[in-house]
Amino acid sequence: MLTYNDAEKILAEYGQEHILKYFGELTKTEQRSLLDQIENIDFSLLDNLDKEKNSNLKRGVFKPLDAVTTEDIASNREDYLKVGLDAIKNGKTAAVLLAGGQGTRLGFDKPKGMFNVGVNRELYIFECLINNLKKVTDMAGTMVPLYIMTSEINNRDTVDFLEEHNYFGYDKEFVRFFIQDMAPAVDFNGKIYMESKSKICSSPNGNGGWFSSLVRAGLLDEIKEKGVEWINVFAVDNVLQQIADPMFIGAVIRSGCESGGKVVSKAAPEEKVGVLCLEDDKPSIVEYYEMTPDMLNLRKENGQLAYKYGVILNYLFSVEKLMNIYGNDLPVHIVEKKIPHMDENGRFVTPEKPNGHKFETLVLDMVHQHDSCLPYEMVRNKEFAPIKNAKGVDSVESARELLKENGIEL
Repeated sequence: MLTYNDAEKILAEYGQEHILKYFGELTKTEQRSLLDQIENIDFSLLDNLDKEKNSNLKRGVFKPLDAVTTEDIASNREDYLKVGLDAIKNGKTAAVLLAGGQGTRLGFDKPKGMFNVGVNRELYIFECLINNLKKVTDMAGTMVPLYIMTSEINNRDTVDFLEEHNYFGYDKEFVRFFIQDMAPAVDFNGKIYMESKSKICSSPNGNGGWFSSLVRAGLLDEIKEKGVEWINVFAVDNVLQQIADPMFIGAVIRSGCESGGKVVSKAAPEEKVGVLCLEDDKPSIVEYYEMTPDMLNLRKENGQLAYKYGVILNYLFSVEKLMNIYGNDLPVHIVEKKIPHMDENGRFVTPEKPNGHKFETLVLDMVHQHDSCLPYEMVRNKEFAPIKNAKGVDSVESARELLKENGIEL
């Protein structure tokens, strides 16, 4: 348990002494809480603010990576389906839902999964995803363990919501929750913001922290005891995606790869999606803004784009490999954000423009720690309906149209 003197030394080392400015005014409970927060901060994150030190974000040499195409999948359907269903029936597969965010960009101040996409009836994002998973469990006649990553911000709301809706018919005995690790928020000079006199400004540390957060929650032991060998990790915002998809699982197992990523063919060279490719001969994702014009427009002999396959944040990882790479540092991404905070006069302020940095790790960077990853192409309008914006591209409106196209009653 961290003492006040220990905290002083740590904060002095990183130039963050202001965190204890009001310590003498706090209650005993608030003092203990603040010391615990200091103890749990990974201060090494601040080193990444020095761009020269931040060499882990330098990229290597990219090459295209071919996918298992929709044609390949159709011709191997029977085999992939059998292998995948066998893995599910034998308890070798689990799913992890990344649901730590709020629906802020949708104008919705609750967990994103609670957003109602229905028109004439209630149909929530969480409900869509669980319905998709239930299709698989009904087919396999076996439940798939579902681990839901929340955040300190939305955990209570998420748990209460799913309890209230009886997990939309999913057996709650197979659902576990864990809370995403947090990272401090800093001003442009690297000083950690305070939310109040006793609370440090922090935010979820990005979806790349899902496995370390799961381990710290003590859930890895359960996963190993169950004999789970593959974990399907997916984001909350794509209402059409198939989860624990036996065809996907079967294809990855048959390929002998350590991981797999669901991909869609890019609609256009300049589409703003990350592309699954090779970097220094290991699987990786290159973001659209990192691609040169030559990369964007490079064509294969058949005229198709060389960097063709965009990721949708739906991956299959080997538990054994995840355990082997656990503890390896992921690149830290520094993003400018508007950070509500307590100012130097002790008043809470909400900025109108970015006023500091947050630190995030990304699940896509885990792919590069694997020796192999199978890109698995989906039919775009059957399994890609992301809800990122209120209107326009990848919006509530576009997702509703795709849900209707796929026979989902709204």
